[in-house]
Amino acid sequence: MDRRSFVSALATSGALLNIPIPNSKRWDVAVIGHTGRGDFGHGIDEIWKYLDNTQIVGVSDSNPKGLPKSLKRLGLPDSMGYTDYQKMLTELRPGIVAVCPRHVDQHKDMILSAINSGVRGIYVEKPFLRTPAECDEVLAASQKSQVKIAIAHRNRYHPTLPTIRRLINEGAVGQILEIRGKGKGDHRGGLEDLWVLGSHVLNLITYLSGPPISCSAQLLKSGRPVAEKDVLLGAEGLGLMAGNELHARFLFESGIIGYFDSIANDGTANKGFGLQILGSKGVIDLCCDKTPLAYYKEGNPFDTIVNSKWVPISSAGISLPEPIENLHKKVYEHFLPARDLVRAMEKDQPPVCDFREGALTVEMITAVMLSHVQQKEVTFPLDFRGAPLENWD
Repeated sequence: MDRRSFVSALATSGALLNIPIPNSKRWDVAVIGHTGRGDFGHGIDEIWKYLDNTQIVGVSDSNPKGLPKSLKRLGLPDSMGYTDYQKMLTELRPGIVAVCPRHVDQHKDMILSAINSGVRGIYVEKPFLRTPAECDEVLAASQKSQVKIAIAHRNRYHPTLPTIRRLINEGAVGQILEIRGKGKGDHRGGLEDLWVLGSHVLNLITYLSGPPISCSAQLLKSGRPVAEKDVLLGAEGLGLMAGNELHARFLFESGIIGYFDSIANDGTANKGFGLQILGSKGVIDLCCDKTPLAYYKEGNPFDTIVNSKWVPISSAGISLPEPIENLHKKVYEHFLPARDLVRAMEKDQPPVCDFREGALTVEMITAVMLSHVQQKEVTFPLDFRGAPLENWD
């Protein structure tokens, strides 16, 4: 299948995010956080107060000093607080659980406990999990229980994304030459940037290009290849990390080539966070966590005479006003993702960004490390399911 045909096949597969859910029941939500160990994510705890068909019935914070503040933030009485999330799940048997901590090393146990309690839906902070092996374990448990798991890659739920895919299919950028992805390039440059911010970018790239076939990558520390002696325990529960720079190349089933690069303190003031779809007739720049989400520049990107300007892309199209009221709030405060999870539960359909997408992103990040350690191109699915920097030999 050629690139354009592949994009065309994808164009009809996006879920509709703004359709009302008729006769929706009221869902009890339990919130799991950990003050000082990833906290409560980026508003993942609060959104359930504002949906008309969800209500928070309990909050767990393993830090007893943080629990009162967590309850106060959510406007809940002390009686709804727990320091043991397993006890909370056993007593309350909620329909939905929000797994909020940013420290990813806690996610697997929290998710499995939620599944074992009989929960029907889980909304989890990104990154999803630490290794493909953890993903395998969670996926097996979720499939057995038929629970719906949605990942908080909030840009993935943006209604402008299907519009971008339609524009690509209609030839707005011509032949896709490559997709370039970047993190924020701040002090976290390298693997931490890839995990924390690049996970968003890789998830968006696979939405546009389909699943990967292979990856080749290199990790650097101050310009030299990372060696085993450089490996240290990283931040945010991410496990072992090394280096302050990385460069990765992915080949996708569609034939599209994608790149992800991150250099610590690269001087771009975070403006590169996102991706560019570089085509023979134009470029689409997708800016994560910004409004508008994307811009378009017409013309051959290698023609220095072209004098076209960047113009915004809304959910309606190029240079058209955004028809969805308060779109920024709906996306970035998790309204659309949370609402989509409820839709998926009630209609027995996959969430827009489900556990399979979360697992694929984890596998792509693992592939970057594995390719460097093995000094070769690696193919998907990965045979190695662990943490590559723990298995240097």
